[in-house]
Amino acid sequence: MSAKSIEHLDGIGPLAERYQVFLLDQFGVLHDGQAPYPGAVEALSALKRAGKTVVLISNSGKRARPNEDRLLKLGFAAGSWDHFVSSGEVAWRRFHEMATNGALRPGTKCLLISRDGDRTAIEGLPFVLAETGQDAELVLISASEGDRQDLDHYRRLLAPAAARQVPCFCTNPDRIMLTAVGPRFGAGEIADLYESLGGSVTRIGKPYPAIFDAALALAGEPERGDVVCIGDSVEHDISGGNGAGIATALVLSGILAGISDLAAIFDEQQAWPTYITGSFSFR
Repeated sequence: MSAKSIEHLDGIGPLAERYQVFLLDQFGVLHDGQAPYPGAVEALSALKRAGKTVVLISNSGKRARPNEDRLLKLGFAAGSWDHFVSSGEVAWRRFHEMATNGALRPGTKCLLISRDGDRTAIEGLPFVLAETGQDAELVLISASEGDRQDLDHYRRLLAPAAARQVPCFCTNPDRIMLTAVGPRFGAGEIADLYESLGGSVTRIGKPYPAIFDAALALAGEPERGDVVCIGDSVEHDISGGNGAGIATALVLSGILAGISDLAAIFDEQQAWPTYITGSFSFR
């Protein structure tokens, strides 16, 4: 694919005429973490009124329910999506299965890297929280406080675990996150740091297949030609959609807002969207 073959749209209206199943990112498409983007609440409801299957697919380290509760608080209508798949939910179910079949020992000491002390990522799992990397037996990176801490903070915390080759899981592979003070480094950047310190990381979320497989399963295993993935990240949404064999639409309201040289990003990531639109609005 090349830049010449990418179709530019004014909104998602034409997509509703062409596709039945919509896999939608949330941060950067529906909202910025603080408020919905103009037209997004109405557009999401319009897709459901049009009879579309809507699956929200997010690189959030939190489980599905806390994410859905936040959308309701932001003003999105209950029932305007069918399913919510977060990388945190996929990871939780994987850990739960490991605990059930004995692959995860009860009382495993987990160093949880989260935000605002949030522990929902491990609730109901047989983990004991580790205070530092010194005694951790597993590291779980579910979120970043990159707007409050610098990378050196995480380097000091993680270096002892990385030196001992403690297995690490990252349930939010996004390297950049939107915050009230602008873009800051995300959990994916912390995972990269862990690898630079000598540790190894298993990443769960977009662009990796497991989260797309989970979303498509919930949508009823539709024909791939009936599905479009809409997101604001070339690295995660567009690359992941390309890998899943589905159409993709890049929204320029999130981390790429104001970026002029999109072609360079497509070439760097070796991922190209089917469509580009300025916003997630029903036009």
